[in-house]
Amino acid sequence: MDPEEGADDELRRERRRRARIARIVVWSARIVGLLSIVSIFAPAARRRLEPAAWFGLPVEASLVGTVVLATAGVGLMLLATGLRRRKRRAWQLAVVLCVVIVASHALGRHPIPPLVVAVILLLGLLWARREFDAAPDPVGRLVALRVVLQLVLAGFVIVSAMLLFVRSSFLVGRPSVGEKLLHALLSLIGVEGPVEFRFEWYDDLTSAVGLTFGIGALVLGGYFLLRSSEPRPELTPDEVDGIRGLLEKHGKADSLGYFALRRDKSVVFSESGKAAVAYRVVAGVALASGDPLGDVEAWPGAIEAFVAVCRGHGWVPAVLGCSETGARVWSREAGLDALELGDEAVVDVATFSLQGRSMRTVRQAVSRIKRAGYETTVRRLRDVPPEELGQLAACVERWRGGPDERGFSMALSRVADAAADPEAVVVVAVHEGAPRGLLQFVPWGTEGLSLDLMIRDPAVTENGLNELLITDLLAACRGLGVDRVSLNFAVFRSALERGERIGAGPVARLWARLLRIASRWWQIETLYRFNARFGPTWVPRFLVFDAVRDLPRIAVAAFEAEGYGGRPPAMLRILRR
Repeated sequence: MDPEEGADDELRRERRRRARIARIVVWSARIVGLLSIVSIFAPAARRRLEPAAWFGLPVEASLVGTVVLATAGVGLMLLATGLRRRKRRAWQLAVVLCVVIVASHALGRHPIPPLVVAVILLLGLLWARREFDAAPDPVGRLVALRVVLQLVLAGFVIVSAMLLFVRSSFLVGRPSVGEKLLHALLSLIGVEGPVEFRFEWYDDLTSAVGLTFGIGALVLGGYFLLRSSEPRPELTPDEVDGIRGLLEKHGKADSLGYFALRRDKSVVFSESGKAAVAYRVVAGVALASGDPLGDVEAWPGAIEAFVAVCRGHGWVPAVLGCSETGARVWSREAGLDALELGDEAVVDVATFSLQGRSMRTVRQAVSRIKRAGYETTVRRLRDVPPEELGQLAACVERWRGGPDERGFSMALSRVADAAADPEAVVVVAVHEGAPRGLLQFVPWGTEGLSLDLMIRDPAVTENGLNELLITDLLAACRGLGVDRVSLNFAVFRSALERGERIGAGPVARLWARLLRIASRWWQIETLYRFNARFGPTWVPRFLVFDAVRDLPRIAVAAFEAEGYGGRPPAMLRILRR
């Protein structure tokens, strides 16, 4: 056996071993947490904790003990996700909660099985401590502390106000200000305070408000404490040079390769430097796009380095829009699963023509827009005068109507930047001397182009502008030395197509119908229909992911990266403080 293959097999075995340990710990934590909650309702446990009686403590001490046990059980179940990603901070909190649970079970009249299982989990956590080495967010502790203090203070102030400014007829007797403040404080942990109420509904209301803020502080504090780091992505000049070097040698392999030069990406190279994976971290997901850069033979090294970075930070690895070859390599080298995401429309310049019945709609749209007085220019960015580049960039910003930008896997995030992208091609539609629409294409090797940006002036009312821009580009491709052009990506195209076939099953028709409904917001069907007009070859693209349970998180990250939603703005503001 080749020594390198033997080393790769050893790495895969080690990865599988660590994954098994994490799974065992995760399920053990869930079981212990559930048993701790269930044990509270066991008949023997209804007599509460014995230490309260031994030391003559008030009944509130027993209630606090029960609340602590329940909170520890719930907390341990919530920590399962962090343990699955082998986060060090999740391991530390799990050990603390296990100690609390073991002590509660040992001191109280609770069933023996939960105590035994909790002890086993505690010993297992201590034994496997080296497996939980994912680095935490360096600012997570401060953010968590600030959020907890803010929520606790807000809850305390609100409940205190509800007690201090309520009519005296709502209360039994005349409790002092100190008693009211103590009652407000205890309400945050679900314990009844010294204030008595004449109306049960007001008692329930104050308790519910306090407990809501208390639980919110616990949950949100835990979230921010355990969340994975989300570093600000930025390519260094050396990394940019490394990516450009790989694109010069192997750029024709993937139409999405050039988008690795986005300024909001990070990159990790293989040890040999012959391959790389560009990615961006969003919502705890390390989101790569397209195939790895560089030599196919060196892809395994880049994939291994990327997975190691993800494991070291507790990130979920995911790849948007890789090719079938890329999906196979990711599956073989990293053990990831693949799901067909859609199809890329690739037009062959040599065979494209506006003639024929199938091109009638495009031909008519182009003729109509030309009669309206629209003309186009097709140039490399290096051939466009600097003052015109500035004008085009200003037009794009104005047409967008705001800072929001859509696109990640097939978008470069900069426009008309001849210094950074001299080989990019810009197609401009002009009407009455003013730009009205623009397409920008990035290089796909030396003989291809990949669509980066399609935008038009919102004031344009005529149909056919995009058809004119694309057909004029295709007509100019021979002069540019281009033989293939990648257009938009059509998500779930094959599902839409299958649902339209005669004899399609009910599941296929239902899925296609749901996609059409979703198209009202995300243009799924619209992009498919538009791309199909140009008679492209459909090239399947895949989503690569680690586990099915990660798909919701990956979907949120992908939507946010592509500019279609994601996490609420309020949460993003908190995270970026």
